[in-house]
Amino acid sequence: MRRALITTGSTVAGIVLLLSVKPHHSTTAKAAAAAPQATGTAAPAPSAAPSSSATAGGKASGTYKGDVIDTRWGPVQVEITMAKGRLTAVKVLQVPTENPRDREINEFAVPQLTQEALAAGTARIDSVSGATYTSEGYIQSLQSALDAAHA
Repeated sequence: MRRALITTGSTVAGIVLLLSVKPHHSTTAKAAAAAPQATGTAAPAPSAAPSSSATAGGKASGTYKGDVIDTRWGPVQVEITMAKGRLTAVKVLQVPTENPRDREINEFAVPQLTQEALAAGTARIDSVSGATYTSEGYIQSLQSALDAAHA
């Protein structure tokens, strides 16, 4: 009887510990983005090529495409416009649109992400609840475009 109580208590404690562990989101997004390359499928070509010119003082101006980020539900890519080193516009080039639910989520999430990015001027923005994969892809693509602008 005593062994049964100890075994049950240990099992319950182990389950509680397993359920309390939360995965780190950026690791999941990086693994999802790297998965196509690891399986040998053709990865999208980097598209952070600038179409701009630097102004006096090294401040970036122009339009820059971010990398295409493959998420669980489809690719995400943004294009930014910089003026004198400031983020002035974000245009979404690709988001998942495979089904009506994807379109519904993105109609809600993309404007929020764009508004936050413009207000922050960086890729340090919050994800939109209910659109985690799209948010992570958006943020990664935005960061790659900002990196290209400041290169």
